[in-house]
Amino acid sequence: MSGQFEATVEIDRPVDQVFAYLADGRHDPEFSPRVQRITKSPDGPTAVGTVFRSTVKDAGMKSAREFRITRLEAPRTVRWAEQSKNLITAEGGYDLEPLPDGRTRVRIFNELEGHGLGRLLLGPALHAARKDAPAFGERIKSAVEHS
Repeated sequence: MSGQFEATVEIDRPVDQVFAYLADGRHDPEFSPRVQRITKSPDGPTAVGTVFRSTVKDAGMKSAREFRITRLEAPRTVRWAEQSKNLITAEGGYDLEPLPDGRTRVRIFNELEGHGLGRLLLGPALHAARKDAPAFGERIKSAVEHS
């Protein structure tokens, strides 16, 4: 069982700057309060195959997450897939579109999938993610614009 949530936001920064910020997953704690710690491997620019490992806190529980970049096409596309074994895992990405006056439209999306007991938790998790999606987009906008 799986389900998707998404948000779209317009950021007052050029597409190249927004892409560079979002492609570096180490910025995630700046807009996602659930991410407590994150590392990147290997060092250097983000590329297909780059792995981000994080500790997140969801519903009062900490878990380890590992995401691999699966597609990266500057300055328009970032895709990732979770490699970790958790009750709920995610695949997602960012689609970026340059707008007039140096702004950028960003579509953020995640496909969540429940595994084992996670199938029972997926409904409430999706509900919470969909409810927070507009605010999540606004947190990304604020973080990028203040970077």
